[in-house]
Amino acid sequence: MLVHFGIENIRADWKSSTVVVGTFDGVHLGHRALIQKTIQEATEREQPSVIVTFDRHPATILSPDHVPLQIGTLEQNVIQMRQAGASVCVILPFDAGLSRTTAHEFFDEILVGSLRANQVVVGHDFGFGMNREGNADWLRSRVDTVEFPPFAVNGQRVSSSLIRCMVDAGQVEEVQQYLGRPFSIAGVVVSGHKRGRALGFPTLNIARSTQGLLPADGVYAGVCRVKTVPYKAAISIGTNETFGEGPRTIEAYLLDYPGTEIYGCPVELGFIEKIRGQQRFESVQELIDQMNHDVQQASTIALG
Repeated sequence: MLVHFGIENIRADWKSSTVVVGTFDGVHLGHRALIQKTIQEATEREQPSVIVTFDRHPATILSPDHVPLQIGTLEQNVIQMRQAGASVCVILPFDAGLSRTTAHEFFDEILVGSLRANQVVVGHDFGFGMNREGNADWLRSRVDTVEFPPFAVNGQRVSSSLIRCMVDAGQVEEVQQYLGRPFSIAGVVVSGHKRGRALGFPTLNIARSTQGLLPADGVYAGVCRVKTVPYKAAISIGTNETFGEGPRTIEAYLLDYPGTEIYGCPVELGFIEKIRGQQRFESVQELIDQMNHDVQQASTIALG
């Protein structure tokens, strides 16, 4: 998949294209179905399939007090789009200027002018341009438009809002049927208090670069990818109440990692199953006993 940041340097050699536009946060199964429909339509016309998305959620500019937490980083989302099989991805900086772009300007300058769209695929609730003045009917009067219906799994409409609610509640096992894979976060390994090492469970302390979505506090069985290699992991999210209230942290104990230091290394944590909620223990030995139990449970998961 060709990836472009911004529209200014695109010089499309293709004569026409099928384009889909959206935020695609998390690239859940509904998004994937929409992208697959775009690819199918483009293939039938023997032309490229183009995804147009944004570098941040539009609410960052349009409603800064109500910005939803990101399900995936921009990089994670682009990886999922590439795996879906699209030809091209164009990432537009959603800044104040773009927020004031009218539907006419977006259509004429970007969809047709830069990307040479002769067909647009849209979701059922699609709207674009200043004040969302453009919609499927607006597009249909100007270009061949395919409107994709709501996508449901077991009678439940799949949406980014649904996935945020489920992850926030710690329902990481259930959310996989809507996301199509384990929920995951990306971060880098940093130095921590090294309490885990003293307890016999040296953990990775994970720092993130965005205020993205996190599961509810607790311990999870999951996977940690280090340089694309997956390792079984017991993942803890919380405030370490046994040692006194502190900042919320993300820690991962890797069950089968060879042991080399990886400070500064980027990693991805996938949450497969919740083991328990956050607890406060009366003694360090009680905590160690519970951690042994947590690690045993984490060891039974299948990485897939």
